[in-house]
Amino acid sequence: MVPARVAVALAVVAVVSAGGWWLGEQRRTANPQVRVIEVIDGDTIVVAFDDGSTDTVRILGIDTPETHHPVKGVECFGPEAAAYTAARLTGQVVQLEHDVEARDLYDRRLAYVIVDGRRFGDELVRRGLARMLVIEPNTAHARELLTTELRARRAGRGLWGECGSG
Repeated sequence: MVPARVAVALAVVAVVSAGGWWLGEQRRTANPQVRVIEVIDGDTIVVAFDDGSTDTVRILGIDTPETHHPVKGVECFGPEAAAYTAARLTGQVVQLEHDVEARDLYDRRLAYVIVDGRRFGDELVRRGLARMLVIEPNTAHARELLTTELRARRAGRGLWGECGSG
């Protein structure tokens, strides 16, 4: 027979586990679906919500070469990254997956962008159109993005083959 103390401990673990699962499911389903209405550059988009409001989203986990930077100017493979993002996302309904921090210092929403059930940032990194970039404390997908970047580098895809050291 199981001592009462062990049974209570097991019940508490079961309840806490179920609660954690439920909260995780709520977080997943709470990620808003939005329509991409503008692409600013390869890693920054403007989205529209169902209520008509709009927001600028900085795609988490990646950094594309610059196209509008006041000091850096247009960087190698920046126009290609921006063009790909525009062609792939403009007009699309996407899902935003948030991490720890909601906004950056420019007040842009920080989110992973999910299109067709996959993270768009991973697609950019895989094609060599972006580098992995971790903006602490938003590290949810850092390991997968690092693996993807290393594969793209080894294969010389995109900026890794065209821009010297990338």
